[in-house]
Amino acid sequence: MVGEKQAPPAVSLAALFFGFSRIGLSGFGGVLPFARHYLVDTSRWLTAEEFNQQLGLCQFLPGPNVVNLAVVVGRRYGGLAGACLAPFGLLAGPVAIVLLLALLYDAYGALPQAQAMLRGIAAAGSGLLFAMAFRMALAIKRKPFFLPFTALVFVAVALLRWPLPAVMLAGVALSGAVAYGLLKKEGA
Repeated sequence: MVGEKQAPPAVSLAALFFGFSRIGLSGFGGVLPFARHYLVDTSRWLTAEEFNQQLGLCQFLPGPNVVNLAVVVGRRYGGLAGACLAPFGLLAGPVAIVLLLALLYDAYGALPQAQAMLRGIAAAGSGLLFAMAFRMALAIKRKPFFLPFTALVFVAVALLRWPLPAVMLAGVALSGAVAYGLLKKEGA
């Protein structure tokens, strides 16, 4: 039935910790594509639409998007303990790796091979972000009324170089007003 909300599946605290550990250790240069793949495709803790909605909220909040997402998903499935364990699982492994890499970069970072490797990793990270954006857009196409907002935000930020916070606030106000109008129209 449309509008009926299903109860989320039971997820243990250990599953939250190890799931987000897996996400954290999967990515290099950004784990958001891995988070989407794990949360939507693998574990099915979120639908594609829920992921888009939660990520939109997390992008609006201060701090790293994926950490905010870990808190939100952890809270949803594990309460306060889940909200603490999920981001801890997300960050624990990468922090240890970053500390090790910082030591190695300090010793070998000036080598041309190390610089070339870092450029390749950055290119791969950019490709992953484009792939994730494409998959997120596929979930939005079911609600084509909101696609112009995507184009407006792209033009405002990428082409006109307007300040991101102002664009986000305007986007939230405008899309919220449109969503409210649509919901009111459906209810009438």
